[in-house]
Amino acid sequence: MSKDNMKDLFSKYLETGIRFDGRKLDEFRDISIEVGVSKTAEGSAQVKIGDTEVIAGVKLSIGAPYPDTPEEGALMVGAEFLPMSSPDFESGPPGIESIELARVIDRGIRESHAVDNKKLCITKGEQVWTVSVDICTVNDDGNLLDASGLATLAALMDSYFPEFDGVAVDYKKKSKKKLPIVKYPIPITVYKIGEKLFVDPSIDEADHYDARLTVTMLENDLVCALQKGGSAPLTAEQIDEMVALAQKTAPKLRKKLQGNKK
Repeated sequence: MSKDNMKDLFSKYLETGIRFDGRKLDEFRDISIEVGVSKTAEGSAQVKIGDTEVIAGVKLSIGAPYPDTPEEGALMVGAEFLPMSSPDFESGPPGIESIELARVIDRGIRESHAVDNKKLCITKGEQVWTVSVDICTVNDDGNLLDASGLATLAALMDSYFPEFDGVAVDYKKKSKKKLPIVKYPIPITVYKIGEKLFVDPSIDEADHYDARLTVTMLENDLVCALQKGGSAPLTAEQIDEMVALAQKTAPKLRKKLQGNKK
């Protein structure tokens, strides 16, 4: 069946309000979150949404601050789409999709001020902690964006500083000091096929969407970041509808995440 015919078929199913797998348009697949999956990372998490699976790990290192923020630490997010997770992913330098995913997750954390960067300062203008997040895909069955966002936040929440005596860092020992997480941004990506909006696409749905909008949500329905994808334009009314759907869905994911909060 051609791609256009497949899109027409998905569109017809969406019009009924029920998808191929029996879910409603606003319904996520089963979600599981497990933290502490890596012994060598300062924090880590494995997230599964249906058969989609990602792992995120956090490493903390000491370096010089940026000149314009001498009292603040830094954050970096990277993503690697492993070939074992999809026949569409290849070995080599990061592709456009993995770079975009990392930037979307990074933006949500930065714009929400999830990490108290001033508490990452060791010596003003000289030494600060840098937080590096690595996202690795294990299996792509659709919705890597939301799975990666949940995994990143869960890993940050799981992170403890390594022992530091003022001279050297001992990465073999974790201190009792947690990473200063003060806000909890949840990304919800809303997809559009035809005139219908839905969340948590299967891999087939993800291959045929017209447009998508990743809405990163804080508590109390506050939006801290937006990222559009796909070739089709979105009207202001459609954006409003997508944000409303994200606001409706976010509390379910937040409840799941908070269940892993230590």
